[in-house]
Amino acid sequence: MSQTDPKLHRLMKKIDVIEIPLKRDYYQSVVKQIVGQQLSLKAAHTINTRLENIWPGLQPGLLNDLSDEQINSVGVSRPKIRYIRELTQKYLTKEVDFSHIHSLEDEEVIQTLTSIKGIGKWTAEMFLIFALGRLNVLSYGDVSIQNSIRWLYEIDKDEPLNLDYFHEKWSPFNSVVSLYLWEAINSGMVKNPPPKE
Repeated sequence: MSQTDPKLHRLMKKIDVIEIPLKRDYYQSVVKQIVGQQLSLKAAHTINTRLENIWPGLQPGLLNDLSDEQINSVGVSRPKIRYIRELTQKYLTKEVDFSHIHSLEDEEVIQTLTSIKGIGKWTAEMFLIFALGRLNVLSYGDVSIQNSIRWLYEIDKDEPLNLDYFHEKWSPFNSVVSLYLWEAINSGMVKNPPPKE
């Protein structure tokens, strides 16, 4: 894949190996994804750490012991609290069953998760990558991905971005490429010119 794409090859070589341990507790993973919606990685990590300090292990059976005020005090917004409570209710009543979700196709996983209020396609796509380890996910709506592609391929912000082209180009390893595109953003590389030979 990177051998046929010199720009991507140089980026991957500069960043080196990225290791992502999969989040095997699917319920906990979705809670953290909800908390992280529209936040930087650093902010999401800080809030999730604070949340775990008041909600041990993010155990679903303990959520009702916490008031909205307590959860809000660690930085979780009111709408996200509602989404987490709805997720938890559906999880506990088995309306959403995580025990078989790993056996579903990507689109079926997305349909299952987006049936829960507050969980959109982006959150479901992050679950596919970081919990299920699916290899061919490219989140079209992820602004960081879009910005990183424009930077790497030197595409002006006024030019249309053909994500179908890139999805096909990188298939079946879109998730792997996404990790490198995010890392280019997170490490501050995107503020500089793309890597050259």
